[in-house]
Amino acid sequence: MRRAALTPEDVGLPLGGRRRTPGLRREEVAQLAGVGATWYTWLEQGRDVRASLDVLEAIARALRLTPAERTHLILLGRGEEAPPCKPPAERVSPTIRRLIENLELAPALLLGRRWDYLAWNRAACALFGDFDKVPRAARNHLWLMFMDPARREMFPDWERGSRMAVAKFRADSARHIGDPSFDELIQALRQSSPEFCKAWKRHEVGRSGEGRKELIHPLLGTLIFEHAVFHPSEAPQQRLILYTPVPELGTPARMAELLERDPAPLALVAAR
Repeated sequence: MRRAALTPEDVGLPLGGRRRTPGLRREEVAQLAGVGATWYTWLEQGRDVRASLDVLEAIARALRLTPAERTHLILLGRGEEAPPCKPPAERVSPTIRRLIENLELAPALLLGRRWDYLAWNRAACALFGDFDKVPRAARNHLWLMFMDPARREMFPDWERGSRMAVAKFRADSARHIGDPSFDELIQALRQSSPEFCKAWKRHEVGRSGEGRKELIHPLLGTLIFEHAVFHPSEAPQQRLILYTPVPELGTPARMAELLERDPAPLALVAAR
């Protein structure tokens, strides 16, 4: 039983003295889910109680059920297929945020599971444009790659880079099949970008790694960076992207020069 596999410490409850059996008590699960202890006992005993979807979702969260276990619970409790699981809101660790902000000359970006921009630093704004001025619905790494003309012009080999990005995004999206937010983004890109459609139909899958990134800034010309992607251990679905300026072409000094100016907003971005 799932309840027996959890301890009070796992869910933030006090131990509450000695226990004759391992795991959470029924009344503790009921407390976490916000339901009556008697009603929850009847549910466990298989009595004929009709539970709302919200209540079953609360029980699934209280017991920390896997997606498959959640689906099974809703099927048993309501006799119907479970709707797609709504992912939790994404949060940025204060430690990761401070790390990003303290990287003065190195542009740094934190992407969420769907590649939405969650955090960035001044250097990233100086290089790519002010993300705060991009509409929230368009503040997505893949969307801007295909729909922002200024972003496209920064990459000497945009076609190859965008194709690789789609392959990496496909690999990430496979972990979120049924997530409507992914479906919405993919459908919007398919309707708006023939290049994305072509790349998506290739069904290629890629992965991130280290490399060299050459970017063409509209004011300073060619800049060269070492590029790396990291996954925070506390939020492995997030992607921390770092661009480290290398000495070639005086990139560090030119980044310092760029940071002395006010970051310019990104060029026209197609709305979503």
